[in-house]
Amino acid sequence: MKSFTSKTKNFAKYYGIGVDSGEAFLQPCVDVRRPGIAMDQALEMAMDAPVNLLQAGLVTIGNAGIPAYLANYLDPEVVRVFTAPLKAVEIFGEQKKGDWTTDTAQFPVIESTGEVSSYGDDDDNGLAQANVNWEPRQSYHYQIFTRWGDKEMAKVGLAKIDWAAEQNVSSALIMNIFQNKSYFLGVAGLSNYGLLNDPSLPAAIAPLAGAWTSSTTGVQIFADIQNMFVTLQLQLDGNIEMEDELNLCLPPAKQPYLLTPMLNTYGTATVKQFLKEAFPKLKIFTAVQYTLSTGVNTAQLIAPSVQGQKTGFCAFTEKSRSHAIVRKTSSTHQKKSGGTWGAIVKIPAAIVTLSGF
Repeated sequence: MKSFTSKTKNFAKYYGIGVDSGEAFLQPCVDVRRPGIAMDQALEMAMDAPVNLLQAGLVTIGNAGIPAYLANYLDPEVVRVFTAPLKAVEIFGEQKKGDWTTDTAQFPVIESTGEVSSYGDDDDNGLAQANVNWEPRQSYHYQIFTRWGDKEMAKVGLAKIDWAAEQNVSSALIMNIFQNKSYFLGVAGLSNYGLLNDPSLPAAIAPLAGAWTSSTTGVQIFADIQNMFVTLQLQLDGNIEMEDELNLCLPPAKQPYLLTPMLNTYGTATVKQFLKEAFPKLKIFTAVQYTLSTGVNTAQLIAPSVQGQKTGFCAFTEKSRSHAIVRKTSSTHQKKSGGTWGAIVKIPAAIVTLSGF
């Protein structure tokens, strides 16, 4: 107490800072919980006390961590699930026929007929004619809905995702996937057929040496494709040549076999290289639909046009029609619709199918 008083006097003397004497307030403090023990003595006892005694009065749960979400990283890049490529339009082309009110269609097929006769001034023999067939088709119309709630939109928005836009992307993709499938297989129960099952297609041919395997030689693989072209020439009565445009369509799993070396008198060129030499305008396409649901692998050799006429095309009534947006009390939904004719094969003889290779 004496030292404190002297120090305050020095402050006043040398620094001009006055501090009133605090003797009256500096009496020894007494621990009210333990009468007779000064506070400084109580503190010394507390410093010597076990740690668990100091924590005995803890009200909250002991914790040294933080909420897990504070250490969580949310990647802003959205990863989309892949789907099989949509190849029917690349292979066969696409056209719009009719609209969403059109239920049936007739596709005319005209064949020139007639005969000549020996000339004579007074003879009227010989006659040119044309034969017309009307190939009927039925359209198939389908629909899909997008739906989102206000709260749902707000919650997904916390992750920086536009939920309504993502559903619109999904609806367009799902419709395109179905449209592509209808171009290959049509729609069951209707006069609506695809590139693989049109009833007018000629019967499929078999591979010359059986299924392609790792032991199949390049010569054998080339022979199968060559046989498809020979069959195509026979079906078209010679109206196709090796220099014309051709589409070779395969399952993706069979495409690598085109890299098999020939390994014979042709040298070490692969099947694919030799095909380019033999058929300079040949295009090679792959599509998963050429592996049928039964597991059978099929291939097609298609002449896209014959004497300037298209062999056929994929057809639709509407690719995507967006209907009215319906607003409810706290949600929104919208219908989208489309229509397909499947694949319209106008010249079936211009397609050769290889099955079981």
